[in-house]
Amino acid sequence: MLKAGVLGAGHLGKIHLRLLQESEKYELVGFYDIDEDSGRKVEEEFGYKYFNNLNDLIAAVDVVDVVTPTLSHFEVGQKTIKAGKHLFVEKPITNTIEEAEELVRLGKEFKVKGQVGHVERFNPAFKAVAEKFENPMFIEAHRLAEFNPRGTDVPVVLDLMIHDIDAILSVVNSEVKEIKANGVSVISETPDIANARIEFENGCVANLTASRISLKNMRKARFFQRDAYISVDFLEKKCEVVKMKDAPDVPGDFDMILQNAEGLKKQIYFDNPQVNPNNAILDELNSFADAIENDSTPIVSLEQGMQALRVAKQIINSFN
Repeated sequence: MLKAGVLGAGHLGKIHLRLLQESEKYELVGFYDIDEDSGRKVEEEFGYKYFNNLNDLIAAVDVVDVVTPTLSHFEVGQKTIKAGKHLFVEKPITNTIEEAEELVRLGKEFKVKGQVGHVERFNPAFKAVAEKFENPMFIEAHRLAEFNPRGTDVPVVLDLMIHDIDAILSVVNSEVKEIKANGVSVISETPDIANARIEFENGCVANLTASRISLKNMRKARFFQRDAYISVDFLEKKCEVVKMKDAPDVPGDFDMILQNAEGLKKQIYFDNPQVNPNNAILDELNSFADAIENDSTPIVSLEQGMQALRVAKQIINSFN
């Protein structure tokens, strides 16, 4: 079992602490939080060992799980890597591209593994259709959330949209060509609603919308590719795959047939994969342990986290 320590014992940090303790791949050593009073309360309530010194915790573990505000990711991340410890860091990877590039460089120099917490990659609905993507050419994503003061210190692009950015980059095998975007600040100092159009070199276009002041929650994405339509509901953990193939000469009574103006007939059929319920955060943590044990590339590497941040920053910069 890998010895693990958590940095940050806020809302998400407590979830990571619980899941690391439940995992069969980790031994939870303890946690550090900059607020000692808060840390002692968590220690007293849940029984996790509190370290009042960051360096002591890093020295005691094999894996450091960073669940702190984004502004601190680079400082604690580089300290972790330079100590020769593997780094799991919540999204976004860092606050700036330069910081992300340095973490990637350090990871290679010190030969440690790094993974970024883009948890939607482990959403059971997304995992169920992962093998169905074949060169999607048009993508629509909507990520809407009811207002929550937590997270409003960063633009909605880094808070919410970056989930969809990462998911889309993982299925579109092409470089970004152009980005056009618009953002509106309604209640925060940074944009609360944003829309972005990403054009890729291969011709694929992705339209992304994110809002954190909606009346209802929604996390949906639709992928269109030749002869197939794939929809993923990240919130309800459901997916749908609609495919088309050449129609049979003699259709069955219940076959769905489309015919175009030229007389070409296509049959519509449903190819819905099995969605296996899971705990996505536990899955991502366990997958990181597997990458360390097998010396393989983590499912969401530091490089991929950096690419998602790069696109997110381009979107934010295009607001101006």
